[in-house]
Amino acid sequence: MSGEIYVSTDVEADGPIPGPHSMLSFASAAFTEDKRLISTFSANLELLDGAAPHPVQEAWWKTQPEAWAACRKDLRQPAEALVAYVEWVEALPGKPVFVAMPAGFDFTFMFWYMMRFAGRCPFSWSALDIKTLAFAMTGLPYRKCIKPRLPKHWFDDLPHTHVALDDAIEQGALFCNMLAELRASGPNAAQTAADGDGSGQNAADQPAN
Repeated sequence: MSGEIYVSTDVEADGPIPGPHSMLSFASAAFTEDKRLISTFSANLELLDGAAPHPVQEAWWKTQPEAWAACRKDLRQPAEALVAYVEWVEALPGKPVFVAMPAGFDFTFMFWYMMRFAGRCPFSWSALDIKTLAFAMTGLPYRKCIKPRLPKHWFDDLPHTHVALDDAIEQGALFCNMLAELRASGPNAAQTAADGDGSGQNAADQPAN
């Protein structure tokens, strides 16, 4: 594979954790470092057997009727959709890097669903968190690294609708703008670092250590 592909991913769910609650919808937008959108994947999912909405998220969804309607049409079985997604990631023309904001939420759901239904995670065990990158770049306290506090020039004029694909694209453009500024600010130490066996990652079907 060539360079890294940044796979900006957004998850819509009916609770805080997978298993007791379901991932309703997810989408990924694959970007090159120079902000070329090369491919997208999105799916709306059937609910997990035995799962139920969390009261907090259930109440929130009632305030978002358009986004709710968007994520409840053309439903797919998780076993089918997650296998197709993993194969899509593996076919991207570069090393895939999972990108989200906050990654702690989105990656938790995506990793659980990929391991449960596809048996592997092409991103290995790691995810790149935009909030943490903003913390490092701005000097703001971590808890204050929220979108309204970030530099306006990092944002393109793209919608944030709580429809997973819209949000994945908007978030991916944000990340690429931040990355461009970071690259321009000084030497890229990563270019001189050894890349181990050249793969850049370990498959997540093996234990982390």
